[in-house]
Amino acid sequence: MTGEGRPPAPWRGRMHEIIFESDTPGGRQFDVWLLVSIALSVIVVMLDSVEEISAEHGSALRAAEWFFTLLFTVEYVLRLMCVGKPMRYARSFFGVVDLLAILPTYVSVLVPGAQALLVVRILRILRVFRVLKLVHYLSEMDVLLRALVASRRKIVVFVSSVVTLVVILGSLMYLIEGSENGFTSIPRSVYWAIVTLTTVGYGDVSPQTPLGQAVASVIMVLGYGIIAVPTGVVTVELAQAAGASSPPAAVSGQSCPQCSAEGHAVDAKFCRRCGAAL
Repeated sequence: MTGEGRPPAPWRGRMHEIIFESDTPGGRQFDVWLLVSIALSVIVVMLDSVEEISAEHGSALRAAEWFFTLLFTVEYVLRLMCVGKPMRYARSFFGVVDLLAILPTYVSVLVPGAQALLVVRILRILRVFRVLKLVHYLSEMDVLLRALVASRRKIVVFVSSVVTLVVILGSLMYLIEGSENGFTSIPRSVYWAIVTLTTVGYGDVSPQTPLGQAVASVIMVLGYGIIAVPTGVVTVELAQAAGASSPPAAVSGQSCPQCSAEGHAVDAKFCRRCGAAL
């Protein structure tokens, strides 16, 4: 029965089973072919960005790009058709990603070059969690998210301290080195301080005076100590969140026919989100 009390059409139930679920041979085969298509479409976009390849095979690559776009458009429409609440799916994470995966090609008709944004299709590879029965590990992501949320204030304080520090150090280097040595402004000097403190070290700007080099050495050593701070903060919270979490319950690959929610318990009879019968 649907949320409105009407029995679902047989074709819609069958289509939903194939497109949204992975516990059946048809659904698993559909997901595997979908993942292959996604990977190939991303490769096409990447090859089209290489000037030499695009000059020689541009027409074929653009034809392949439109083929995959039309394929994913049909798939997106079918997903909306076979769920009882299409707007809920459209607003979900995968619904938004599915839409973003097809829009750039159509936009490129009016805005040349927009098709490069099609690399967002790689996000659809996240469906591999369901195909390979890795839904169980989503609970581990919850532990990580709880750790990040619990440490957010400490991280904000840490980032604020680092921002203050690089502004002070950048201003100091601006006074020491001056524009003749490449430190042409305080913002550019702050950029140098960020690059040096994070141990990236591009080398596009470097101190030339002995005093500036001495200060830079201190900043470099200080950078190693600063990098360890957020790691330690998150690690402590992660250990506490992992200790407080219960073992993950077994989940099935079944998807709700109304709102397309996943991650239900193996013996669940109703959707955990909207209450529809599974």
